[in-house]
Amino acid sequence: MFFRPLPWEYAIRNLFRRPLRTMLTFLGMTTVVVLVLVVVGFVRGLERSLAVSGDPRTAIVFSLGMGENLEYSSIPMRTSELVPASISGIQQRYGQKYVSPELYLATQIEVEGQAEPSMGLVRGVTRPALLVRRQVELQEGHWPEPGEVLVGRLAAAKLGVDQDKLRIGSILTFEGRTWKVGGLFAAAGSAFESEVWCRLDELQQAMKRQDLSLVAVTLAPGGDFADLDLFCKERLDLELQAMRETDYYASLQKDYGPVRHLAWLVVTLVAASGVFAGLNTMYGSVVGRTGELATLRTLGFLRRAVVVSLVQEGVLLAAAASLLASLVAVTFANGVSVRFTMGAFALRVDSTTVLIGCAVGIFLGVLGALPPAFRALRMPIVDGLKAL
Repeated sequence: MFFRPLPWEYAIRNLFRRPLRTMLTFLGMTTVVVLVLVVVGFVRGLERSLAVSGDPRTAIVFSLGMGENLEYSSIPMRTSELVPASISGIQQRYGQKYVSPELYLATQIEVEGQAEPSMGLVRGVTRPALLVRRQVELQEGHWPEPGEVLVGRLAAAKLGVDQDKLRIGSILTFEGRTWKVGGLFAAAGSAFESEVWCRLDELQQAMKRQDLSLVAVTLAPGGDFADLDLFCKERLDLELQAMRETDYYASLQKDYGPVRHLAWLVVTLVAASGVFAGLNTMYGSVVGRTGELATLRTLGFLRRAVVVSLVQEGVLLAAAASLLASLVAVTFANGVSVRFTMGAFALRVDSTTVLIGCAVGIFLGVLGALPPAFRALRMPIVDGLKAL
């Protein structure tokens, strides 16, 4: 028998025949897709933050056996001089070698006007840190003077305070000292943006420490990481290990693998709830149209033509809901700062996120329409006509 589809306008008109039911279904699908976009944006933002944090030409030297826990690392202060003196492949410019001695720790930070202190990340640095950390840009203010700090653009999210409380001139208290914000910096979305930077010597004085957490070096284009690794292995007295910065953040990505898996599980559960909600709505819609569907079959339309028309309705509704959800997510969720153990990062509702969200939305439209359509069309035509 020749397949004759129902007119495309038929599916469109049916959506407006029951405006209340259509609107409720539309809002339900929109909510589901928005939740999917936010969760996927969370995963994408976390992955991007870790991916852009590492520089392939930068290596870090820290304590042997510390794994990824740089805040517990402790190496001698003289390491920052021994490394450039022993390794020839370090980048340099105008006699300045790209070597950054750093003291890194997690500590309680109290922001002026904040009820309680929050756990924040502090990094003691020297001026060469700007040479090694090439993604860091000073947006406002100046390099910290004595008693001042630089604040990353996501540090407010990490500390759980409003951004306007961390502006130039704001007062912070940590490690028993009071510090003034002298500048704000960005770092291309990397993990550094959730940190507070201060002068290395002042942080050492405040903590009564003379050691370092790590030494970061930038290798010259012809430099060999193996030379740095060999130096660390030969100097048994220093108990050092070397790691490429990209490898370090790649290892952090593996550590946060369970978090990503949990996020995808949430996406699956949210989508499943949307499918069941859609099934319930579509069942009610199709059951109320039993007589209409039977009449279509009496007029000579095949079952598959009716099924295609019902799927068209579901897909049209799902596509509209997906577009609205994408607009809402891009407008209100994209770039929103999220507080996390590693610091903070921004939700990333990019093209991939929108594509995944829309795919889930269309899938809900198709899957929500098929089961009730098959159930209604299995009913004999005579029984269906009795419903008229």
